[in-house]
Amino acid sequence: MIRGIYTSASGMILNQKLMDLTANNIANVSTTGFKRDIAQVESFRRMMTYRIYDDSSNSIDNAIGYMSLGADVSRIVSDFSQGLYIKTDEPLNLAIRGSGFFAVEKVDPQTGQVQVYYTRNGAFTLNSNGELVTLEGFRVLGQNGRIVLQNQGQIRIDEQGNIYQDGRFVDRLRLVDFQDKTLLRKIGNNLFEADVQNQQIAFSGRVLQGYLEGSNVNSVQEMVNMINVLRAYEANQKAFIAQDETLQKAVNEIARK
Repeated sequence: MIRGIYTSASGMILNQKLMDLTANNIANVSTTGFKRDIAQVESFRRMMTYRIYDDSSNSIDNAIGYMSLGADVSRIVSDFSQGLYIKTDEPLNLAIRGSGFFAVEKVDPQTGQVQVYYTRNGAFTLNSNGELVTLEGFRVLGQNGRIVLQNQGQIRIDEQGNIYQDGRFVDRLRLVDFQDKTLLRKIGNNLFEADVQNQQIAFSGRVLQGYLEGSNVNSVQEMVNMINVLRAYEANQKAFIAQDETLQKAVNEIARK
């Protein structure tokens, strides 16, 4: 009975985590470049159960079968499928068609340490120094480092990421791709951190100027997932309550005798 309570409780905890994940996906349905998260669920190791206090048969005959003791989220991965394109006609708004990422750098204000991250959010702008930055202020990297542009002048960016201002070549965007995207770790909603062992491969996508990539979250599908998770949570909750009430009744009846 206690084992059943633990199994039902683990199911409730699992579905609570799935609900949080689904709610976060829905909350970012309008976030530019957001990639939905998917939970990988793994069951606990199964155990062989036996009848006890049964002297009429040997231990092999007492075997009832294997019992699963519940499940939990083993890891959370991102779905890197393409989102819808949003036309903005802004020269510093960029989208990637195909696989790949923009490289940006974040400077720790306390230590001054520079960390390189990767993103699909191409909503860029210029800071007071003329540097190409994200809306959060992270500097966009080119092949020669930080990209510096004039505040005035016609900016053209071709499909290979080459940046021209008034017909003059400035730099080329640092566009990267990875052999195993499951090794990327999400930082916040739009940034990804690459493991040092994750091998980079040649960028094979195309850059679209004047476009942004929308979130790849399907709000209808996420709402269906939320309903399914809620039903699974309620089922585990009812099983937990039923076992608790049965255990309470058994204890009270034994106490009377």
